Amino acid sequence: MKILLKNSTVLQHGSRFHSKIVDILIKEGKIIDISDNIDVSAEVIVSNNNLHVSSGWFDSSVCFGEPGFEERETIQNGLKTASHSGFTDICLQPDTLPKIDNNSLLTFLKAHSSKYPCKIHPIACFSINGKGKKMTEFYDLHKGGAVAFGDFLIPIKNPNLLKSSLLYVQTFDGLIISTPRDPYINLNGSVNEGVKSTQLGLSSIPSIAEKIQIQRDISILEYTGGKLHIPYISSLESIEIIRNAKKNGLNISTSVPIANLIFNDDILDGFNSNYKLYPPIRSKEDQKELKEAVLDGTIDVVTSHHQPLNPELKQVDFNSAEYGTISLEVMFGVLNKIFSIEKVIDLLTKGRSIFNINEPKIEIGEKACLTFFDPSKRDVFTEDKIVSTSKNCAFLNMETIGKVYGCINHDKIYYH
Repeated sequence: MKILLKNSTVLQHGSRFHSKIVDILIKEGKIIDISDNIDVSAEVIVSNNNLHVSSGWFDSSVCFGEPGFEERETIQNGLKTASHSGFTDICLQPDTLPKIDNNSLLTFLKAHSSKYPCKIHPIACFSINGKGKKMTEFYDLHKGGAVAFGDFLIPIKNPNLLKSSLLYVQTFDGLIISTPRDPYINLNGSVNEGVKSTQLGLSSIPSIAEKIQIQRDISILEYTGGKLHIPYISSLESIEIIRNAKKNGLNISTSVPIANLIFNDDILDGFNSNYKLYPPIRSKEDQKELKEAVLDGTIDVVTSHHQPLNPELKQVDFNSAEYGTISLEVMFGVLNKIFSIEKVIDLLTKGRSIFNINEPKIEIGEKACLTFFDPSKRDVFTEDKIVSTSKNCAFLNMETIGKVYGCINHDKIYYH
């Protein structure tokens, strides 16, 4: 199949085509020409006004549901949603039933090859059945395609288990993910501890629960070496700890959910359960420092932290609701409101190296892994724009800047 992108502005730092307006010709999944004007016939011609193109976008933390929670999201519709939103690669969390803790479940994910461009990179469980008692077979899971090991939102309680795992995965350059939440401090909290939680009478999660776990994990990492990813940073205290750890040369990476950059706890006044998230939305000061940490590189990755949930888990009183929001569809449009377009594309295309995933390039002869979009088109994100099966969304009725037109990967195109 031939695909031709016409008059597209390339946004790709490091590429000789960066900021240039070019035509891009793709044949059988490879870029075969990049020129000022390509005049050939093609099965698909992408020629939107103000067309921009970057290498394909990446998200480090996405949940679907299947197997086990298909009512939340199936793999196929999840991949459609991700492709619709411009993502060519996602790390899929083991938020399933049964948990992704053996090779048969990795085989199941592989078997669901899709007609959509987005590719799944599975995160396998850190512990058997996510119970925190015994490590999974890391090396076998690595050979089966797992890019990292973590129990999603369940913290690693046993420090000796973390120590052993960091030592073991060094034999194959594996990555451990440790959720930064002390499991014994306000485990059932709903929102950030502060003035707002007191005013609203909601159970709270203090930032010290995050800080204590990060300090413990970094101390263990200093002792063992290895690679550690700490997802979902939400507090200013955590940022300084991470910054110092990086200065000391530790192999540590971090992410922040998009919701924690967009919102602060003032949004909680209406008791809308769509704003019950983990990590919780924290104060204006935390929000400001998180943005600064993204800009200076202390936080490596911004993630959608996409969590579909069926209505009975969200359409209840705030304290009883489950944590989570869908956010893939709105990721580009809200990220583009708070950073420059160059920084937005940098954030949407970085992070693969943390998980040992190949970085795509916009060069002749390379495999075509591209996202195309208009960075300036304004809109309002309403429920009819949700592609996900579940509709639990904290970003409803928000103004967005930028429109995704689709993506290309593995000789598959999604274009809308």
